[in-house]
Amino acid sequence: MFSNKQVSLGFITAIALLAACKDQPQTAAAPAAPAAVTVTIDTVDQTKAVYHDEYPGTVVALNQTDLRAQVSGYITGIFFRDGQSVQKGQKLYTIDAQVYNANYQQAQANLQLQETNLVKAQKDADRYHELDKNDAIAKQQVDYADAALAAARKQVEAAKAALNVVKSNVNFATIYAPFSGTIGISQVKEGTAVVAGQTILNTISTSDPIAVDFEVNQQDLYRFTQLQQQEEKDSVFTLAFGTDIYPYPGKISLIDRAVNPQTGTIKTRLSFTNQKDVLKPGMTTLVRVLNKPNSAAVMIPYKAVTEQLGEFFAYVVTDSNTVNQRKLKLSRQIGQNIIVKEGLSAGERIAVEGVQNLREGAKISVAGKQ
Repeated sequence: MFSNKQVSLGFITAIALLAACKDQPQTAAAPAAPAAVTVTIDTVDQTKAVYHDEYPGTVVALNQTDLRAQVSGYITGIFFRDGQSVQKGQKLYTIDAQVYNANYQQAQANLQLQETNLVKAQKDADRYHELDKNDAIAKQQVDYADAALAAARKQVEAAKAALNVVKSNVNFATIYAPFSGTIGISQVKEGTAVVAGQTILNTISTSDPIAVDFEVNQQDLYRFTQLQQQEEKDSVFTLAFGTDIYPYPGKISLIDRAVNPQTGTIKTRLSFTNQKDVLKPGMTTLVRVLNKPNSAAVMIPYKAVTEQLGEFFAYVVTDSNTVNQRKLKLSRQIGQNIIVKEGLSAGERIAVEGVQNLREGAKISVAGKQ
């Protein structure tokens, strides 16, 4: 049990302590300022950099066709080497034509027969008309003679048509090159049975000149239309195969009639000389389009660029050694640098290294310049 004197003494002590605490000044701890981010900076400069825009392309033949059998039968002859250059009208294949020749001879004989009947009908009609002048024959007989003559003429026309059909089959039994070009590997051998309209014998395509197709964004269509219309002395269009550059420049052969609404691109075709037959249809390549800016462009180190949700930014250094985040519109990357279309001006300073630690308004400490 505590005495009343002890309780009173404790109460008085507590009041004294509270009073002492109240009399002491209150000091709030100030938040520490964020440390300055150490960066290196660079000054934005202008350049007239010459570079190439690149597009994936495919080598195609300007003219290509499949050779198909137009009559049925057996292959009796092949008159070329696989992969050979052939000339227009050159004989390539023959198909067994014995049946077609027999039908042709029969059709010729039938035409001769119908022509003989026509001669007889003509003589009968002429004779009956002479008799009719002297009323020496019934009118009905004259009419019959005229009808027989007309029928004989129709028979001759029909026989000629039949002969032409059979003659076409005879001609189709020999396949000729429809144009000059390169023929591929034969799909049939001698003795192979082929079916009219179905069996593909081979493929022939032109090789010089040859074309390259690639897709151009509709936003660049005006530029390519201008390139098609003007005569450039420089090698505007070239091809790259890895590190190898095709030595002959190309030119725009055509721009397709309409933009693909699904992709927003339009097909463009270039033509190239192919004297050594280096370019083959179906090859993939990179189309290089020379780009020469008319005015100086802004170029900065690519490592100064940050990306957020598909948009690109750079940190611009202010006079108070802070940074402002600036949205950029980028163009072509050239080595370790990149051309900036919009967002920066020459003479501005930007952070280059250490940008991953920056944010809008951050204080910086400059470690050096690029």
